[in-house]
Amino acid sequence: MATSGYQLNFNQDFTSISVLDGSDGFRIFSINSCDKVEEIFTSDAEHIILMERLFNTSLVVMVTAEKPHCLQMLHFKKNQKICNCVYPTNILSIRMNRTRLIACLEESIHIHDIRDMKQLYSIENIAPNELGLCSLSLNSHLAFPISSTSGDLRLYNASKLKPGIVIHAHESRLSALNFSPSGQLLATASERGTVIRVFCVKTGQRVQEFRRGVKRCVRIASLVFSVNSQFLCVTSNTETVHIFKIDEKAVMMTLEAEALKAANAAADKQPEKSSPSSANAEASGSEAVSSSPNSGWSDYLSKAVSSYLLPTQVSDVLAQDRAFATAVLAQPGMRHICGLTYVQKDLKVLIASQEGFLYIHEFDAEQGGACKLQAVHDLRGALDGVVELSLSESSDKMSPGSSNKEARGSHNVPTINVTGGKATRTDGTPKTSKPTTSTNASSGAKSKKSTVARCIIENPDPVPDNSYAGILKGHQKADPLTADSAKYRKLCDAIDTPSKLFDERQFPPVAIAARD
Repeated sequence: MATSGYQLNFNQDFTSISVLDGSDGFRIFSINSCDKVEEIFTSDAEHIILMERLFNTSLVVMVTAEKPHCLQMLHFKKNQKICNCVYPTNILSIRMNRTRLIACLEESIHIHDIRDMKQLYSIENIAPNELGLCSLSLNSHLAFPISSTSGDLRLYNASKLKPGIVIHAHESRLSALNFSPSGQLLATASERGTVIRVFCVKTGQRVQEFRRGVKRCVRIASLVFSVNSQFLCVTSNTETVHIFKIDEKAVMMTLEAEALKAANAAADKQPEKSSPSSANAEASGSEAVSSSPNSGWSDYLSKAVSSYLLPTQVSDVLAQDRAFATAVLAQPGMRHICGLTYVQKDLKVLIASQEGFLYIHEFDAEQGGACKLQAVHDLRGALDGVVELSLSESSDKMSPGSSNKEARGSHNVPTINVTGGKATRTDGTPKTSKPTTSTNASSGAKSKKSTVARCIIENPDPVPDNSYAGILKGHQKADPLTADSAKYRKLCDAIDTPSKLFDERQFPPVAIAARD
């Protein structure tokens, strides 16, 4: 899981970026403007291999190299550990939104309520997912691959805990997938990396397709929608970042055609009624549809597609769009992650490099074209005797500094078994019986498909009370109810959104009571 160089990761709304520096801990930077990237936290904790921050809150979850099967939750502004979650095998990826936390293992996915970290569901027996590939939308739609040989994926409603549809996205295995901020679209890419496809989450219908290139197969490193869901930004191991434009008219046309197809299918299933005019109605059914004032040209297009007026290969080529805009990287061959977000009310392309730099490019939402490099920020640690890299005259040279303190730092649930694209639900222990807790969680052992992989929630050790009253009371046995309530209070405090929410970059918007 650990890679050479720096590991950089944006939060969900691209207002901050975290930097993992191997054994030197991690740092969090706030992206305030193109010319100002401010370090807000630094830690010299043990070797961290995974880290996620929840929006602009104080909640940080991380995984260390010493305990790759243990998820640690931290209130970083108070330097306070909240709880630990121990899983049967190593944690490969973490996804969060306002209500859910997803821990993805190689053969299982665990769904938690982020308010109290109770495990709500466990999806078992999925296809081997060595990369921990999954995506969680802001409205709690979950997508993950279900095949190790093809690009099949399953949608799952993590809010209602119900399985969704299966989408055959690509012929080869998936390498990247991500939801749009609205949760209505899902973008996917395969291991070949030549074609990017966009699907409707509600119907599973493919609504648009983009071609990144045909010369060579590449590894897609980042696949991200813009904050307004109008563009799709893609980075790979090549020197070019591709930005595609989502055709809203094409999306609406495809959705209307799918709705029309579903309506026609429902009408065909209705029992025939014996009436004198039934034969005439059936004979003139197609003419009535075409002559309807609400049918329009979209109905004609759907008929043309259904009648195979165009060969499949030709129609696929016509549906593939080239990049709307591009940005050229300074160091190709490295891993880059991207984001397309508003910075001071202007759309900017954010590109974070494995070598520890943040590149900010200008973006023209009307014309597209080449994106000009506007600023470069150095997110590396203090390097004595090393001169700042200057990539352009407008590059911003930020000197890192750190003064923060060091951060140190179950029960049966129903499961879903996913095999070959089919999901079967198995309930856990009945309410009348006592829950059983697994006490053996090994980082090297893999979970058997016949058993339920459980997560053990560990509350932090109680802080000794050295006050006068505490000394008089003496040592008391720890109360689990008190520990759970303390964990709940810490979680609520950590995920509480700061009061400064007037910045338009904050997403999703949170209502604020009017102040006197």
